[in-house]
Amino acid sequence: MILPPAMLGMLGGGQLGRYFVIAAHELGYKVTVLDPDANSPAGRIADVHLCSAYDDAAALASMAETCAAITTEFENVPAATLDFLAQTRTVRPSASAVAIAQHRVLEKQFVRDAGLPVAPFAVINTAQDLPADDSGLYPAILKVARFGYDGKGQARVADAAAAAAAFEQFGMQTCVLENMLSLDAEVSVVLARDADGHIVTFPVVENSHLNGILDVSIAPARISDVLKAKAQALATQLAQKLAYEGVLAVEFFISEGKLLVNEMAPRPHNSGHYTIDACVTNQFEQQVRALTGLPLGDARQHSAAVMVNILGDIWQDGEPAWSKATAHTALKLHLYGKHEARPGRKMGHFTTLAADRDSAHNQALIARSELGIG
Repeated sequence: MILPPAMLGMLGGGQLGRYFVIAAHELGYKVTVLDPDANSPAGRIADVHLCSAYDDAAALASMAETCAAITTEFENVPAATLDFLAQTRTVRPSASAVAIAQHRVLEKQFVRDAGLPVAPFAVINTAQDLPADDSGLYPAILKVARFGYDGKGQARVADAAAAAAAFEQFGMQTCVLENMLSLDAEVSVVLARDADGHIVTFPVVENSHLNGILDVSIAPARISDVLKAKAQALATQLAQKLAYEGVLAVEFFISEGKLLVNEMAPRPHNSGHYTIDACVTNQFEQQVRALTGLPLGDARQHSAAVMVNILGDIWQDGEPAWSKATAHTALKLHLYGKHEARPGRKMGHFTTLAADRDSAHNQALIARSELGIG
């Protein structure tokens, strides 16, 4: 067990890293952030900001010397960085788990081989791997194997010709071609697993997306208790198969009443932001606890909640109308402190709280409209 006031390390300086720093500080820890952006939201509030690349030898040596344990806020940290730090320090999650989550082919194959349900897919290494029109995979989504997020590196394709064009557009890098199913809903489960294998799951969240980016998350999800329990069980099974240590998010499709694993994230997740205001322990405190060996916190939800993402698009006519959002007394506004607003960039979020889900949802939709979101 690593106790305060030890120094913890965070690879990545975005909003997820920022909330980790906040949670760690509240528990009495200090934090070093490694991020190449001098204006990174996490770096600006950390005790130490190493403004260097993720493979910078001097920065990694400094982190290895000063940090008792190290984690990450995003999955595209070089595996060699995690391996180097793990030689002398506690690193959670492991490089092997992150390597699977950062590569869609490895991820899909791991989930399938673990016995969990996934949508039909094909691995595309060359144009010759693209299935014919009669394969049963079309319509489909072509996704690059690495560095795709928030709808980037993805293309909807109706047939083999469209798939070939998209594959060429993606530079003929390895892709996954996944059958595009008719969806009843999309949900996610955020959980934490400690080094002893204990797992705590947060309530299942229902998600909707706009232009490939998460728009609204409703907690608890508007699905049956049977499906909620099944989703938590499948996420738990996946964490156990990975021998995972840390916070893990698992996204699911629900198609024709059946759950299918879509993808996983080896870190806290956008759809888990509601836990900051609506749960006894939020996902970032849970990340600190799993990293340091503290007992995992109570994940119980005490208020119905709806989270809405705030993207840079609403700054196009100047500063948004925050007075309208803050007029809602049960709305919690979170701005990430990013120095530049750009279309599609996550600049913040808000969460509405209520005694029941419908009331929270109605308030969220009103505030979303007042801010000009969507």
